[in-house]
Amino acid sequence: QVQLVQSGGGSVQAGGSLRLSCAASRSISSIGTMNWFRQTPGKGREFVAFIAVDGRADYGDSVKGRFTISKDNAKNTVFLQMNSLKPEDTGVYYCYASGGTWGQGTQVTVSS
Repeated sequence: QVQLVQSGGGSVQAGGSLRLSCAASRSISSIGTMNWFRQTPGKGREFVAFIAVDGRADYGDSVKGRFTISKDNAKNTVFLQMNSLKPEDTGVYYCYASGGTWGQGTQVTVSS
């Protein structure tokens, strides 16, 4: 079973940027769609973004235009670039591989 190791995140002021990484233990092209979710206070687990094997991507409404998902197939890594961060983006972000594997989670804190 694939393993996912996340890195990045941290604390930033509103309007700032952060980048999350999710490194897979095997080829992400063989895994399929890679996703980002987040767990925010009061909203539960929320879809953030996905990227398909062919590079097609989509986003949750609350992050469209601010977040960008990308991947490096050679490094088996998926990224989430988060710009124009808002306090309501605060939460724990999880990488998820189709097939049912979750990353360990990364805390993102945005202060006003």
